[in-house]
Amino acid sequence: MLIKIFLIIVFFAVTIGIGLYCRKHAANVGNFVLGGRNVGPWLTAFAYGTTYFSAVVFVGYAGQFGWSFGISAVWIGIGNALLGSLLAWIILGRRTRVMTKHFDSATMPDFFAKRYDSSALKTIASVIIFIFLVPYSASVYKGLSGLFAMAFHIDFIYCIIGMALLTAAYVVLGGYMATAINDLIQGVIMLAGIVAVVSCVLNAKGGLTAAMESLSQIQSETSPQLNGAFISFFGPDPLTLLSVLVLTSLGTWGLPQMVHKFYTIKDDRSIKTGAVISTLFALMISGGSYFMGGFGRLFYTPGADGVKFDDIIPTMLSETLPDVLIGVVLLLVLSASMSTLSSLVI
Repeated sequence: MLIKIFLIIVFFAVTIGIGLYCRKHAANVGNFVLGGRNVGPWLTAFAYGTTYFSAVVFVGYAGQFGWSFGISAVWIGIGNALLGSLLAWIILGRRTRVMTKHFDSATMPDFFAKRYDSSALKTIASVIIFIFLVPYSASVYKGLSGLFAMAFHIDFIYCIIGMALLTAAYVVLGGYMATAINDLIQGVIMLAGIVAVVSCVLNAKGGLTAAMESLSQIQSETSPQLNGAFISFFGPDPLTLLSVLVLTSLGTWGLPQMVHKFYTIKDDRSIKTGAVISTLFALMISGGSYFMGGFGRLFYTPGADGVKFDDIIPTMLSETLPDVLIGVVLLLVLSASMSTLSSLVI
């Protein structure tokens, strides 16, 4: 417990410290919201990736789709990397940067208003964002609750309050630059964490080959006639898998907190570099999360109430990870969640 508390305190201190350091970059509205439109490729790529993948992906989606599709859920991660990241950078990156700079717009509703000369469109876009990002934010908080309950045995309401206060503090202090620098640090934590977690999960079942063999013995409820459905190439339900892949990959193209990253990048060269970095990051984080979730059936047994998807990943981790790595996973999920929440606030 002391190790976990220590790691959380260090994480909070670094986060607030970066907010204080970036105060000079938030002297006016343009710098506060856009970082002066002079943000480099590494910061932008990690900001895009960490905003894309929150606790929702690591805890909720990985548990649910890993349970439903087995190892083939990795295709969702590959789709997220190629369609949700690489293609978005290619199609939207340069065009968004050029057009928003031309119209001197800082937000998506502001861009719509100036591009189409319509104040009504600005109002409609603002209302849509305001309404639908509330449940989106709630799902991010929900993803944290299971892991914090497992690690600290506290009600997740206290986690929500702490997260909200911390996120508000460094966003208000340092604006977009504070979130971008924190996203880079948080992204590195996420990469290290996902590698450690996947390794521990596989080792707990005797390695990759033994885990795959055990998973192959489980029959699918939707395709009982298919032997080894959960280790097959396209899983027990390929059409549903394809629909989830498209939804989680192309749906992000319209999220204002994602598109906003292209407003801030400094030049065309940075967009090309950022696209590569962002794609590799997405492949590791999303692919690793869904790969890990594919083994959920080896660790989780449904109760009388049926399968609770948000409990699958916490159960896996509680059975396989030592305390130090549970602390790392907490930082991983905190990083994923705070990067998304800070982008939602901006």
